[in-house]
Amino acid sequence: MLTDQQILRIPGPTPIPPSVNRAMSQPMIGHRGQSTSDMISAIRPKLKRVFGTQQEVMILTGSGTAGLETAVVNTVAPGEEVLVVVTGAFGERFVKICKAYDIKTHVLEVEWGQAADPETVKAFLQKHPEIKVVLSTFCETSTGVLNPVKEMAAAVKEVSEALFIVDGVSCVGGTETKMDEWEIDIVVTGSQKAFMLPAGLSFVAASERAWSKIEANTQPRFYLDLKKHRDNILKDTTPFTPALSILFGLQQVLELLEEEGLEQVYKRHQLMMNMTRAAFKALDIPLLTNDEAASPTVTAVKPADFDSEAFRKIMKKEFGLEVAGGQQHLAKTIFRIGHMGYCSPADMLQAIAAMEIGLIKVGKEIELGKGVQAAQQIYLNEGE
Repeated sequence: MLTDQQILRIPGPTPIPPSVNRAMSQPMIGHRGQSTSDMISAIRPKLKRVFGTQQEVMILTGSGTAGLETAVVNTVAPGEEVLVVVTGAFGERFVKICKAYDIKTHVLEVEWGQAADPETVKAFLQKHPEIKVVLSTFCETSTGVLNPVKEMAAAVKEVSEALFIVDGVSCVGGTETKMDEWEIDIVVTGSQKAFMLPAGLSFVAASERAWSKIEANTQPRFYLDLKKHRDNILKDTTPFTPALSILFGLQQVLELLEEEGLEQVYKRHQLMMNMTRAAFKALDIPLLTNDEAASPTVTAVKPADFDSEAFRKIMKKEFGLEVAGGQQHLAKTIFRIGHMGYCSPADMLQAIAAMEIGLIKVGKEIELGKGVQAAQQIYLNEGE
């Protein structure tokens, strides 16, 4: 193995395109100068298209979790109650954020590996009409589940005036997102997943309904105050010092997404998901989620007859190929394969071929090439 070669097939951080790396290596500029304002002006409309919104998308210097906390602290007024739909570890992160602010938090637990049911959400809200905000993940990174947020938003609106807030950190930019059409009130994502950038930026968009609540909310906030960020981005600037090097990269990422075309970006992610799932099915290795709940950006594998941690170690040692482990009670039980951002069907064929060797080395009896062949057939059927 080449000592300096690393193949990231984890659900973030993800590989960075060479042109984005080059963009981020530009000489530093003044963050209050005209060049920065021109860059933000060029970024704004393209970000809106990725989110599927006419609203402004605020750019915060901070991780995805900063964006999640921003969504909570700006919308939940003192004394109000919220519902968090938990389908995995990052749904639980929303719970922890809410409890840190002493918010009365109702939790709707969903078995890890399954998607949320909109009808169950609706029934919960009917029993608890005092709930003012509903929070959910879009892609639950810890399980590879894509929650039906379009249908969930409709269910919430049918029985409640509550805002619907979505954590899209591990899928926005890799799966279709239509914030305005689906009537989602806040969408949050981060830079290090499908946006193909280093960690360090968080993006937050809010609906008109959400803005009404944000403006009336007396909850104290400073750095995470969305009103400050909105007022500044309308002037093509930021209220605080931005991560300029990542903004250089963001401008190039948005160029790449538009060059490929967003619809083609989403088809590519769907194709890589289908190839990965077909490979493990052909190798008779169980997947954590069913096809209907599967995310286009990350696949969770739940082996029944070999050690997932031993497999991960072999892949890292033999090929420099990293796949992620499970979290919390799924630690050492599953492994997760990221296929988002700067990732192509060719990358997945490489990864699947290498993983077949890793499976044999960990003691799993398989027919070499069977998984690759299944992935190849999916590509021939669905790819270009």
